[in-house]
Amino acid sequence: MGFPDRIERTVEIAHPPAKVWAAITTADGLAAWFGDEASIDLRPGGAAKLKWTGGPTVDIRVERVEEPTVFAFTWPIYGLTDDDPRRTYVEFTLEPSGAGTRLRVVESGFAQLPEDAYRKAYNGNTEGWMKELGELVDHLDAA
Repeated sequence: MGFPDRIERTVEIAHPPAKVWAAITTADGLAAWFGDEASIDLRPGGAAKLKWTGGPTVDIRVERVEEPTVFAFTWPIYGLTDDDPRRTYVEFTLEPSGAGTRLRVVESGFAQLPEDAYRKAYNGNTEGWMKELGELVDHLDAA
């Protein structure tokens, strides 16, 4: 059975790309909307970590940095055990849109999973991106 391999979201943000870039590529920025604590070594191959209070801690590997337009990382697949080596690839693309920014997020790599694991990961991350991107917009609007 074939599955959609990717989750794709585009959001219009009423802030310039530099401000959005800082929110998605700095520890302070990430901790403000995409976790409660964060660390990041912003270079390809660099390590990053997101921690949610009362929730998981997730180790991330930075894969691509093309300031100020592309930032990408790989991370563990939701629902799999901590020692499972499979990961998904998440890419943020920023482009100016009037006075603001069009932010596109694509997460891929779900098709490598069997059906039961696929459904949990794909559905969980689909809901997660809707929530997290809303929190990003709220954070930027409040700043």
